[in-house]
Amino acid sequence: MNERRLRNRRQARAGVTLIEMLVVVTIIGLFIALVGPRLWSNVDKAKAVKAKADIEGLMGALGTYKLDNGNFPTTEQGLAALRTKPADAAQWAGPYTEKEISKDPWGHDYIYKFPGEHSDSPDIVSLGADGEPGGEGINADIVSWKN
Repeated sequence: MNERRLRNRRQARAGVTLIEMLVVVTIIGLFIALVGPRLWSNVDKAKAVKAKADIEGLMGALGTYKLDNGNFPTTEQGLAALRTKPADAAQWAGPYTEKEISKDPWGHDYIYKFPGEHSDSPDIVSLGADGEPGGEGINADIVSWKN
C-alpha cells in the first residue's frame, strides 16, 4: 500500500499543470513585447551603419581606381567599373573590390554619379529603407559627402 501511494505521488509531480504553462507563456510574451522593439530598432541602426561602411569602402576603391586611371569612372560606367574593365581605361589594374558590388542593406542599388554635385569626388547614395530620395529615420538617405 505504501508503495502504491509513493508511485501516485511521483506521477502527480511528473506532469506540468495548465496554470504553470500559462504562467511561462505569459512571461515569454511579456519578454518579447518589452525586448522585441528594441532589438528591431537596433537592426535598423545596424543597416544604416553597414550602408555607411559600404559607401566608405566603395570610395576607397574609387580612389585606387583614380590613381591607376587618372579619373573616376563616369556615371555611365558606374560602380561596375571597379569590377569590370571599361573600354577606355588603359591603366585599369582591377578588380578594385574583392566581392561583387552589393546592393545596400535594404536591397536597393547604390546610386553613383560622377562628376558629383557636392565635391570633386563622386557621389554615392543609399536611399534608405524606403528606396525614395529624402526621408527621416530609417528612410533617410545615406550619402558619401557627409560623415
